[in-house]
Amino acid sequence: MRFCLAVLLVLLSGPSWAQNAVQGDNDPQVWLLTYGPGEIYWQRFGHNALWIRDPATGIDHTFNYGFFDFTQENFLKNFVQGRLNYFAAARPAEIELAEYIDQDRSIRAQRLHLNPEQAVRLRDYLVDQVSPEHREYLYDYYLNNCSTRIRDALDLVLDGALRDELENSPARQDFRQHTRRLTEMDWPYYLGLQAGLASPIDASISRWDETFIPGILADAVAEMAHPETGESLVMEDSLLHESSLAEPGEQAQSVWHRYFLMAGVLLVVAWALCFVPGINARRLALSWWVIAGLLGGVLFFLWFFTDHWVSRSNLNLLLLNPLWLIFAIVPALRKPGAWLVVVSGLLAVFMQWLPPDQYTADIVALVLPLNLAAAIILGSRPQDRSYNPGSS
Repeated sequence: MRFCLAVLLVLLSGPSWAQNAVQGDNDPQVWLLTYGPGEIYWQRFGHNALWIRDPATGIDHTFNYGFFDFTQENFLKNFVQGRLNYFAAARPAEIELAEYIDQDRSIRAQRLHLNPEQAVRLRDYLVDQVSPEHREYLYDYYLNNCSTRIRDALDLVLDGALRDELENSPARQDFRQHTRRLTEMDWPYYLGLQAGLASPIDASISRWDETFIPGILADAVAEMAHPETGESLVMEDSLLHESSLAEPGEQAQSVWHRYFLMAGVLLVVAWALCFVPGINARRLALSWWVIAGLLGGVLFFLWFFTDHWVSRSNLNLLLLNPLWLIFAIVPALRKPGAWLVVVSGLLAVFMQWLPPDQYTADIVALVLPLNLAAAIILGSRPQDRSYNPGSS
């Protein structure tokens, strides 16, 4: 029943769209489908596909580059190392559209103004791409994902015109800004990304690079003229399904204050815990250094021992550093370590405005107050218990 309802919604979503989809001529039709963000964290960036309708061959399928297999050999290891294999697949259009309607994700359908030769060329290319010997590719979050693969397929049949149109135009937002605006509603997910993503994603990019976001690719195609005829590349632009989910903002918001507030809450909780028998301020401070040191070890590992280029030259190591773990373990290093933590934290604040221009405000807001509190406690002499029940 759910599937039948979804198909009915497809047909009733727009009379003009339905007529083109069902009563097209004998030439292949090409539609760019753009799926809006979903509720799950990995759906936040949206998705897209190319829909080919070819009466001559009976093809009525979407071609989608967003598949991966949890059961593939060494999946977890490859994921950690940044060497994850994705693959392309073709599915009956009704099944895929019904799935996204069922997920309440918006569907934008753009019929592309390609001549028959270009449409056939694209059809043949996509059929070859989903073949077992060609379907797999090494996924990259920003440079080689489901959207850039669709972009490259369109650029191929347009003989490079799409790249020529976009590559020399500056992006409206960089990788970091898009990542922030699309994930800022998920606090833990957002914070984890801001900790692990380093200065390379703050660099200036072109409009071509910006099309790693499916919605940006849809807008770019809508703004483009066909290189041969001069007419709009998009013959028809319809909203096939409108989602009830909240749309992400056009610009990233400043949310550092919520993490600063979180740090304040953690410090108040830590202070309250100092009155519990068996718990004291120094023990809590050491625990934080252990946690921060372990997190710093993760950042260090991502930078030097994986293929995650987005994690290289990470200024967050000024706040989350493996050395903090060593300072916690070796008592003789705690006092000089406390000074290093303070100096490193102040450097992290000023480095936001110096090359390599990495955005770190959210991590600074959360981690710096905790680092400073721990440094003050561990860098000073223990006080007598008679004066402070939270001392050791």
